[in-house]
Amino acid sequence: MVTGTTTLIAHIGYPTEAFKAPMIYNPYFEQAGIDAVVVPMGVRADDYAEFLRGLFRMTNIRGALVTMPHKVTTVALLDEVTPTVKVAGSCNAILKRPDGTLLGDMFDGAGFVRGAQRKGCRLEGAKALVVGAGGVGSAIAASLAAAGVASIGLFDSDRAAAESLGRRLREHYPALVVDTGSNDPAGHDVVVNATPLGMKDGDPLPMDVGRIAAGTFVGEVVMKEEYTPLLRAAMDKGCPVQVGTDMLFEMIPAYLEFFGFPTTSAENLRAVSRIRYR
Repeated sequence: MVTGTTTLIAHIGYPTEAFKAPMIYNPYFEQAGIDAVVVPMGVRADDYAEFLRGLFRMTNIRGALVTMPHKVTTVALLDEVTPTVKVAGSCNAILKRPDGTLLGDMFDGAGFVRGAQRKGCRLEGAKALVVGAGGVGSAIAASLAAAGVASIGLFDSDRAAAESLGRRLREHYPALVVDTGSNDPAGHDVVVNATPLGMKDGDPLPMDVGRIAAGTFVGEVVMKEEYTPLLRAAMDKGCPVQVGTDMLFEMIPAYLEFFGFPTTSAENLRAVSRIRYR
C-alpha cells in the first residue's frame, strides 16, 4: 500500500522492461513493514540530467537506483561520490542526505564478487576477462581487482572506454596485470558479460563461447531472462555460471544500509521476491 507517508526510491534507466529490482525490494518492504516503495522510471539519456535535478526536489524521495544507460553520466551530476565510484567511474546508487545534497555509491561490483565467492569461485590469483567497460563492467572490474585477481582483460566496442578503465585500474592496483582490446575468453578463469548483449532476441554472443574452457566461471549481468544464451552455451560446456539476478540479490543488503533501511540477507530476499521473466 502506497500512502502519503511512503518514502520513494526511484529506479531509473531505459528501457525499464527488464527491471527486476522492484520485484525484490517491494515484497521485502511489505514483509518487513517498511513504508517505502521502489518505482521504475524510464528516462532517455538526453533527458536524464534535467530529470535528475527535478526528481530530487521532491520532499518524499530518499534516493535512487541507477541502471543503464546512466551509470557513468550520473557521476558528474552529484555533490559527492565514494572512492568506489571514483575507481569504477560509474554510480548505481544515489542518496539524498538531510541537507539535500546527493551522495553517489556503486554496488554492482561488490554484488557480483560476493555472489561468485559464495558459489565457490576462487578469485585470488585468478585470470579474469570483463567484456563491457561501461558502468557495470567498470564496477565489476574494480571489485575483481580488490578481490585479488592476478590479471584482468578488458574489452569494449568503445576501445577508449576499455583503455580508460585500464588506466584507472593500474593507478589503484599497480601489481595488477591489465590488458585491453580482446574479448577472447581462452585462458581465463573467470569470464563476465557486462554488456547489454542478450537483452534483445537475436543479439550476438558477447564472446566466442567455443574458446571458453570447461570449468571457467561465467558470469552475466543481463536480467531479461534467467539463463541467457551465453549462460546456456557455457553450461553446455560444463562451466559454472552466475545469472544476472544473483548480483542483484547480493548487493541489495548493502543498498538497504546505504539508504538507511533495515537490512536483510540475500537468502531472505530470494524467499520473498516475486521475480518474473518475460
